[in-house]
Amino acid sequence: MRVEALSLEQLRERSSEKWREYPADVLPLFVAETDFPLAPEITRALERAVAIGDTGYVASRTPLPEAYAAFASRRLGWTPDPARMRPTADVSMGIVEILRRVIAPGDRVIVTPPVYPPFYELIAEAGAVVERVPLRDTGAGWELDLDGIRLALDAGARAVLLCNPHNPTGTVHSTASLTALAELAVQFGAAVVSDEIHAPLAQPGTGFVPFLSVSDAAREVGYAVVSASKAFNLAGLKCALMVTASEATARLVRALPVEVEWRTGQFGMLAAVAAFSPASDPWLDGLLVALDENRRLLAALLAEHLPEARYRIPDAGYLAWIDLTALEWGDNPSRRILRDAKVALHFGPAFGAEGAGHVRLNFGTSPTILTEAIERIAALR
Repeated sequence: MRVEALSLEQLRERSSEKWREYPADVLPLFVAETDFPLAPEITRALERAVAIGDTGYVASRTPLPEAYAAFASRRLGWTPDPARMRPTADVSMGIVEILRRVIAPGDRVIVTPPVYPPFYELIAEAGAVVERVPLRDTGAGWELDLDGIRLALDAGARAVLLCNPHNPTGTVHSTASLTALAELAVQFGAAVVSDEIHAPLAQPGTGFVPFLSVSDAAREVGYAVVSASKAFNLAGLKCALMVTASEATARLVRALPVEVEWRTGQFGMLAAVAAFSPASDPWLDGLLVALDENRRLLAALLAEHLPEARYRIPDAGYLAWIDLTALEWGDNPSRRILRDAKVALHFGPAFGAEGAGHVRLNFGTSPTILTEAIERIAALR
């Protein structure tokens, strides 16, 4: 059963970044927030917390690790050990805190652009230097450039910051690629930090595999940072989990300062437990149906109205990576689109040099809004 997005009138009542950054005549399809109502189980959990004033500090022991382990078992075919997890405020904080402890200041950390723009800043915040190894375009999709990663590790890079599934391309990395990456990390004594925030949004049949599940090597070198925030639209509530799968990596995460854990939001923890519960599975299934329809609708709209655009239907998530180079609207076509079409998209060049001429579009909205956005953009031709 499809989850239906809220109407534009309802959405404009929201006060989050997506609905306050631009004037009311702009359709916002930029930041990674979705336009759907909360899963009912989350609404109930938050309403109960407000009713009883459950608004204090997050507890040192919560049901979150067990809830995530059960969710991962049901939805991802993987059963991580709750004893080897630790909460934190968000995925970005988890990435920075782990990187700080697996590299030395000035070390290089590999990213695979085009990639989520904050990765560049998070690596700098951790005291490291970005090492770019772009994804390989196979003509049919994208994949990790394992030869390039090998060269970078051989030249001294000490960690890989992996995006799995990948943002902005929506690529689900193959088991073979992840296994090979883990073996390279073992060979060169490097760590792999895997951002798996979009994992619950992998479409059925795409073969998503958590990095820590692929091999003993991955469990030895890997750290995953996960959250309910993208799938269930909970970013403002501040909750994520750092997940490990070996005693050595778990020991490193346990040794992080207590403040890393205490910055977790109480509402974020309560909402995440509700999101990961079996009661929220039907809602998530309905969301995946809506996103599947929208990712295909976008392909049809572009073919009809903007045939010059190049777009591959993503394996996961609600973000579309669209190449508008053929339209000759410059390296950053989103600027013209915002100014003249009143549609806000994410700037392609922010994802790396590979983003020149590209935009990222958030299709986690209604078919009506998505259709109007593409029609507005097409009118610029």
